[in-house]
Amino acid sequence: MPILRLRGHQLAFATLALQLILLSVLGDADWAGGAVGLQGLPYLSVPGFELNEDLHYAYLVLAGVVVTAVVASFLVRSRVGRGLRALATAPVAAEASGVPVGAYRLLVFAVSAAFAGLAGGIYAFFVGYLAPGSFPVLLSIEYVVMAVVGGLGSIAGAILGATLITLVVQFLTTLATQPGMPSYAPSVLSYAVYALLLIMIVLFVPKGVVPTLSRRFIRETSPGSPAPVDRAPARARPGASR
Repeated sequence: MPILRLRGHQLAFATLALQLILLSVLGDADWAGGAVGLQGLPYLSVPGFELNEDLHYAYLVLAGVVVTAVVASFLVRSRVGRGLRALATAPVAAEASGVPVGAYRLLVFAVSAAFAGLAGGIYAFFVGYLAPGSFPVLLSIEYVVMAVVGGLGSIAGAILGATLITLVVQFLTTLATQPGMPSYAPSVLSYAVYALLLIMIVLFVPKGVVPTLSRRFIRETSPGSPAPVDRAPARARPGASR
C-alpha cells in the first residue's frame, strides 16, 4: 500500500527493491530449493500430449504473445485504459478528474504480474530449472530497454523492442563467449550496449521506434496533410520601388 503512493523514479526504485528482497527470501527458502533452485522440472504436458521439443515451446510462446497482445489491446482501448493513459501522462490531473489512482496502479501491477507469470511458467517448463539467479537485476534493465527502444505505451513497440533486444543479447552472448574473452565480458558488453542504445533512442527517437515511424508514415500518406511551405525570403522584383 505505501508503494502505491509513490510516483516516478521512486516507484521504480521501490519495485526494484521488492525484487531484490524477494530474491533474497527465495534464496533462503527450502521449499523453493534455496540458492540451488528447483531442478528436474518436467516438461509441460496435457492429457495425451507432452511438449518436449523446442518447436512445441516456440508455438506456445507465440500463442502467449498473441493472447497477451489481445488482452493488452482491449485493456488500453477501454475506459480503464483511457484512465491509465491519463495517469501515465498527468497523475495529478487524472486524480482531479476522478481517476482512482491507487486502484488503477494496483491493476497495472496485477496485469503485468500475470503476464510475467505466464512467461515465467513457460520458461520454467522449457528450461527445466528455476532459481533466484535466473532473474537477475540485469534482466529488469533489459526489459526497460526493450520498452524504451520499441516505444513506451505501444503494444507493437513492446513486441518489436523485445525482438530487437533479444537478437542483440544473443549476438553479445556469442561475441562475449569467444575464446580469449574474460568471464565478465557478457555483463560488461550488455551494460555498455544498453547504455548506448538508451542514449541513441533519447537523442534521435525519444518516443521509440514504432511511434516515431507510425507518425512519420501517417504524415506522409495522409491526403489532407499540408504541402511544405517554402520559407525562403522573397526576392524583390526588378525595378520595384522601395
